[in-house]
Amino acid sequence: MADETTMPEDKKADKKAAKQAKREEKARKREEKLRAKLEKSGASPEEIQKAIESGEDYEEEGGSRLAVFFVTLVIIAIWLAILALLVKMDVGGFGSTVLQPLLKDVPYVNRILPEVDDPQGQGVEENTEYPYSTLEDAVARIKELEVELQNAKKANKDSKSQNKELQEQSAQLEQYKAREAAFEQLKQKFDEEVVFSKQAPDINEYKTFYESIDPANAETIYKQVLEQQQADQQLEEYVSMYSSMKAKQAAAIFDTMKDDLKLVAKILQAMDADASSSILGAMNAETAAKLTKIMNPSESK
Repeated sequence: MADETTMPEDKKADKKAAKQAKREEKARKREEKLRAKLEKSGASPEEIQKAIESGEDYEEEGGSRLAVFFVTLVIIAIWLAILALLVKMDVGGFGSTVLQPLLKDVPYVNRILPEVDDPQGQGVEENTEYPYSTLEDAVARIKELEVELQNAKKANKDSKSQNKELQEQSAQLEQYKAREAAFEQLKQKFDEEVVFSKQAPDINEYKTFYESIDPANAETIYKQVLEQQQADQQLEEYVSMYSSMKAKQAAAIFDTMKDDLKLVAKILQAMDADASSSILGAMNAETAAKLTKIMNPSESK
C-alpha cells in the first residue's frame, strides 16, 4: 500500500522538476541572449549584470520601437523649431528674400516669416530680386513675356521671308547680268566678224540700221532668240530620248500628255518618219487623230 501511495507523488515531483528545469533553461537562454545584445551594444560588465539582475526583457522590441519613434519625433520637432527660429530671425536674409514671396499668403505658416518694414504697404521693393508682390502679378508678367516672344518669333520669320525674297531677286539679277554679258559678247563677236570684217557692207548702212532699232526692242528680240535656242535644244533631247524607246513605251507616255499635245506633235514631227508612224500606230486612236490634226492643220480644214 505504501508503494502505491508514493508513486503518484513521485510523478508529480518529476513533472514539477521538469517544469522547473525548463524554466531555468529558458531563463538561461534569455540571459545569454540579453548578455550578447548588451555586449554588442557596448555596455559595461556592471551594466550587463545589473540588467540581468533586474530581469529586464529586451526581447520585447515593441516598446523600444515606440521609444525610438517618439525620440525621432522629438528630434524632428527640435530641428523644425530651430529652422523656424532662423527664418524668424532672418539669418542671412533667407526668410525675407526667399521664403517671404513664397509663403506670405499661406495661413499659419506665414507666421514664422520675419517682419518686413513696409509702412506704405507696397510689398517688396522694385529693386529686389523678386519684384512681384503676388503670384497673379508674376503670372501676368509671364503671359506678357510669352506675347513678346511670339511677336519676336513672328518678326524673325518675316525677316527670314524677306531675306529669302531678296536672295531670289538677287539671283534673278545675277542671271540678268549674265545674259546681258553674253549679249555683249555676242554683239562684240558680231561686230568683229560681220560689221567690221573685210566683206562687211558700208559702215554707214550699219549706222543707219542701229540708229533705227529701239534698244528695248533689240533686247526683246535677243531674249526671244535665246529662248528659241533653248527650246530647240530641249526638243532635240526629247527626240533623242523617245527615239531610243520602243514604240509602245513612247506611245504609252504620249497618251498621258493630253494637256500638252502640241509638244508631242513637235517631237513627232522632228523624229524620223518611220519612228513617228510606229508610235502613232501604237497610241490611242482618239489621241493619235488629234495629233494628226495638229501636225497637219491644212488637212484638218
